[in-house]
Amino acid sequence: MSVFLTLLGKIIPLYFSILLGLFSTVFLKCDKESIAKILLFILAPIIVFNATLNVKLEASVIFLPIFFFLLSTIIAFISLSFFKKIYQDNTSNLLAFSTATGNTGNIGIPLAILFLEPSIVDVFIFTVLASLLYQNSVGYYITAKGNFTAKQSFIKVIKLPVLYAFLLGLILNIFGFKMPEIFLDYSDYLKGAYAILGMMFLGMGMEKIKTNGAFDKRFIFYSLFIKFVIWPVLILIFIYIDKNYLNFLNKDFHLLMFIFSIVPLAGNTVTVATLLDVKPEKISLAVFISTLVSLFYIPMMVYLYTS
Repeated sequence: MSVFLTLLGKIIPLYFSILLGLFSTVFLKCDKESIAKILLFILAPIIVFNATLNVKLEASVIFLPIFFFLLSTIIAFISLSFFKKIYQDNTSNLLAFSTATGNTGNIGIPLAILFLEPSIVDVFIFTVLASLLYQNSVGYYITAKGNFTAKQSFIKVIKLPVLYAFLLGLILNIFGFKMPEIFLDYSDYLKGAYAILGMMFLGMGMEKIKTNGAFDKRFIFYSLFIKFVIWPVLILIFIYIDKNYLNFLNKDFHLLMFIFSIVPLAGNTVTVATLLDVKPEKISLAVFISTLVSLFYIPMMVYLYTS
C-alpha cells in the first residue's frame, strides 16, 4: 500500500498537467502545432545531447539503448504488417508506431527514481534515448509513410535534429568534454519543461476526442494489449535468458529493463501524429487511457516482479 501511495503521489501532477493542456486549448485557444514543434525540434534534441554527454560509457550501459531501440523497431514492423490486414488507412501506421514505444520519460524517469539506485537512475535516463531515437527516426518514418512516399518520409527523418544531437553528444563524451557548470542547473530546467509541456500537449490533443472517430475500441484494445502484455513478457523472457545463460547484466539492470517495459503509451506519439496529421485525436485517447490504467498496473507489476 505504501508503494502504491508513493507512486500515486508521483503521477498525480502529470494528470494535472494534462488538464492544464486541455484547458489551454479549449479556453485559451493555444496552438497545438507550435507546442509540438518546440517539443520535437528544440527540447528533445537538447535533452538527448545532455544525457549522451554525461553518461559513463560502458558495454552494459551502451547495450541497453541499443537493445530497446532494436526491440522497438522489430515490434513496430511486425505490428505494421499485422495491422495493415485490419486497417486500410494510415491507422495501421500510427498503431504500429505507438505500440512499439512507451512513456519512458515523463513517467518512466519518476519510476526509476522511486525504485532504482541513484547510479542506475542515470543509466535509465540514458536508456530513454532508445525511445527518443526510435520515436524520431524509425517511428517517425513509419507514421509518415502513412501519408508520404518512402523518399519523402526518409527526407523528413534526416531533418530531425535529435539524431544529430545524439551523435554530437556521443562524440564529445568520447573525447572527454564536460558540460560547463553554469549550464548544469539550466539542463535540469529543460527536463522539467519537457516533462510538463509533453503532458500538457497530451491534454491539448484531447480537444477533439469526441470527433473524427477517436473512440476506436479495436485501436485501444490492440495498443493496450501490446504495451501492457506483450512488452513485459518479452522483457521477462530476455531477463530469464540473461540470468540463466548470458550473465551479462546485473539484477539492477534487470529491474531497469522491466520498469522500462511497463510504462504506458508515449505522449510523444501524439506530437508526431499531430505534426504528420495522422489521427492525433485517436492516439491521444489511447495514450490517456493507458496512462490512467498504468496508475494501478505499474505498482502491481513491480510488486509481482520484486516479490
